[in-house]
Amino acid sequence: MPAPRYLLRRARVLKHIRKLQPSEVLEIGCGAGALLHELDALGFRCTALEMSPEARDLANSLARGAGRDIRFLESPETNWEKRFPVLMAFEVLEHIEHDLEALQTWRQWMTTGGTLLLSVPAHMAKWNPSDVWAGHFRRYERAPMIELLRKAGFEAQTVECYGFPLANVAEKVRAAQYAPEVNPDVDDTPEGKHANSSRSGIDRRHMMKWFPLFKSPLGKLAITSAEWAQRPFLSADIGNGYLVVAKAT
Repeated sequence: MPAPRYLLRRARVLKHIRKLQPSEVLEIGCGAGALLHELDALGFRCTALEMSPEARDLANSLARGAGRDIRFLESPETNWEKRFPVLMAFEVLEHIEHDLEALQTWRQWMTTGGTLLLSVPAHMAKWNPSDVWAGHFRRYERAPMIELLRKAGFEAQTVECYGFPLANVAEKVRAAQYAPEVNPDVDDTPEGKHANSSRSGIDRRHMMKWFPLFKSPLGKLAITSAEWAQRPFLSADIGNGYLVVAKAT
């Protein structure tokens, strides 16, 4: 059950992916792996790194059921240095305490001139209980994020602030839903953040309440309209997520 924010991001990701030649692609933190099904159909050779056993099992099951040739791994392989022309990490970096070190490691796995597609939640001013529930360490701002990428060996080519207006509204609803489940004494510890991060990729209990609406013709029309509505505002910082396309230098 995809969230509206995922669907709005997916539309932008696929737009950029279709500009690339099919090649090997690595996705970090794929969750259930839904996006990789679409890349596999486009001719990309897909590998995913997913540390959560529950998410990895789900992703493997869904890929087998759909007849997709996707590798889901728990840990990096020894032959990854300078291997991948495309690397993707969507809603992952905010879960990692030392984000610069993570980006530097990912850069080592990429070919020079390769493409990084990255998404993160935008604006610390929007921090809310859903961030705590998901195990986030931070949200990001445009200029510091571009500088962080530069330090890690990337040149940001496109930075889109997506999600306005629908995802902004949906996030407020999510925040209200998750607030009763947040326990700062547990969730703000490293162990709590790790446990929350592991579940956040596959736990869709609250979203399932909205499934009948999203599956209906009216719901599909609303999502399509929202995707069109966000386009004029991608260069403005009024959405709730950043999507970055960067070059490995």
